[in-house]
Amino acid sequence: VQLVESGGGSVQAGGSLKLSCTYSGYTSFIDCMGWFRQAPGQERAAVAAHYTGTATTYVADSVKGRFTISQDNAKNTVNLQTNSLKPEDTAMYYCAATSPVKLGDPLNSRRYTYWGQGTQVTVS
Repeated sequence: VQLVESGGGSVQAGGSLKLSCTYSGYTSFIDCMGWFRQAPGQERAAVAAHYTGTATTYVADSVKGRFTISQDNAKNTVNLQTNSLKPEDTAMYYCAATSPVKLGDPLNSRRYTYWGQGTQVTVS
């Protein structure tokens, strides 16, 4: 399974970015995909998660109402729409994927097996 993030960049506070995670390889067993972020000196934190079969989504309280996660099956992407960005949203954003082999909280990074390299979001 390969995950490649894109869409990061630098924006002013109040702006928006659409992050995309393109997945490839043997992905038929993947049941959950998530977005996490990590700022310098801080632990990796959950942003949102999406169950591929049921389309059930989870969003962290810190971004609820501003960020939305969705899947585009035609493009093999899981997207994170980020709106009303704040300076505290500045971080490296990572896409992750997992299968039912690992159970647990979809907003817990330990649930995930596969990770992308990340895309930087900077809000000033």
